[in-house]
Amino acid sequence: MNAVELRHLRALVAVVDEGGFTHAAASLGVSQAAVSRTIAGLEQALGARVLRRTTREVTLSPVGSRVIGHARRVVEETAAMVRAVSEATAAVRVGYAWAALGRHTTTVQKQWAVEHGGAELVFVQSNTPTAGLSEGLVDVAVLRRPVTDDRFATALVGVEPRFAAVATGHALARRRNVTLHDFAGRTVAVDGRTGTTTEQLWPADSAPVGTRGVDGVDEWLTVIAAGQAVGMTSEATARQHPRPGVIYRPVRDAQPVAVRLAWWRDSPPPALSDLLQLICRAYG
Repeated sequence: MNAVELRHLRALVAVVDEGGFTHAAASLGVSQAAVSRTIAGLEQALGARVLRRTTREVTLSPVGSRVIGHARRVVEETAAMVRAVSEATAAVRVGYAWAALGRHTTTVQKQWAVEHGGAELVFVQSNTPTAGLSEGLVDVAVLRRPVTDDRFATALVGVEPRFAAVATGHALARRRNVTLHDFAGRTVAVDGRTGTTTEQLWPADSAPVGTRGVDGVDEWLTVIAAGQAVGMTSEATARQHPRPGVIYRPVRDAQPVAVRLAWWRDSPPPALSDLLQLICRAYG
C-alpha cells in the first residue's frame, strides 16, 4: 500500500463537502483534472474505491464512508497546527472571497501597522464559503453570508449598500441608481457558493426571469461585461473590482449586506479585540 498524503485527504473532503469535482476544484484553487488525479492517487494508495461516480452525482463508496471521518479529522488537525504556528508570527491574515473591506481596506491596514508597531495585516483572497478559514489559510475571515458552522464565532462589523452591475451599453447604465423592480425580466449572475445575491431579495412581482451561475468574482464580471447577465453585489465589490465594460449603480431599495468577521471559536487570533474595534470604527 502506497503512502496516503495530506493532499489526498483534502481533495476527498473537498469533493464530499462541495458536492462534486467542479466545486471542489474551485475551493482548492486547482483544476478539476488535478482533483480527479488526486482522488485516483488516494484510491491507489488505499487499494479501494472511495467515491462512486455517475453522470449525475458523486457519492461515497462503502470504503469512503468509513474513511471520510478520519480524513476530515486529519485535515482539521492540520489546519489547527497551521493556525498555532501562525499565531506566533507578527502578521494577521484576513481572508475574503469577493472583496476585503472595500474602501476601508487600505485605511484599516495602515492604521493596524501604526497601532501594532508595524505589524502587517495581510488580506488573502480565497474563493471558499469561509474565505479560507476552514482550510487554515487565514486567521480571520471577512464574510458577507450567514455562518451556520458552530466551529466559528462571528461579529458584525458593518453593513454595505447593494449595487447593481451592468454592461456599459446596458439601459440601466444610464441611470444614477436603480431599484429592485429594474431587475424584473432580466437574468442575474449568481455565485451560489460565495456571493451575496439570492432570489429571495426580490418581491414576487419584481423577480428576475432567471439566474446565471458563476464561480467567483472574475467570472461574474466577465459574464456581466459581455452583456449575458446583470449582477447585484455589495458596495465593497464595486470599490475593489472596477472593470472596463462594467458599470456599478446603487440599488436604492435593496436590503444592505451585513459584513461579519469570523474566526475559530476555540482558537481566536491574537489581538482579535483590537482588530474588531478597528474595523468597526472604519465602518462607522
